[in-house]
Amino acid sequence: QVQLVESGGGLVQAGGSLRLSCAASGDTTCISAMGWYRQAPGKERELVADISTGGSRKYADSVKGRITISRDNAKNTLYLQMISLKPEDTAVYYCHALCYSVVAGTSSIAEYNYWGQGTQVTVSS
Repeated sequence: QVQLVESGGGLVQAGGSLRLSCAASGDTTCISAMGWYRQAPGKERELVADISTGGSRKYADSVKGRITISRDNAKNTLYLQMISLKPEDTAVYYCHALCYSVVAGTSSIAEYNYWGQGTQVTVSS
C-alpha cells in the first residue's frame, strides 16, 4: 500500500505561480512512474504531467512551457511547479503513483494505481 498526500494548492491570480507537493509513504519501493492529473468541474480527469523513475517527463500540450514536474526519490516526494497560471488551470489536482509488486506465492507481477486526495487550485482572472 502506498499513501499519497498532496499540498500546495490554493487561490492565485492569473499569471501567478504555485508549487504542488506530493509526499508518498508506505511501500514506496514499488513505485515506478508518478504523475499529476487534474479534474475541472464537469470535465474528466486528465493527465497534466508524469515522470518515470529515471526522470523521463511527459506533459500535456496545454501546460508545456508553464509547468515542470520533478521528483526527489530520496524523499519520496513529487513536485509540480506551475507558472503563468491561467483561469483554465483551475481544477483539483491529484497525485498518482504507479506500482508494480510481485503477487505473493506466484511469479506474477501486479500493477497498482494509487491516488492522493487532491488539492484545489483556483486561478482568478
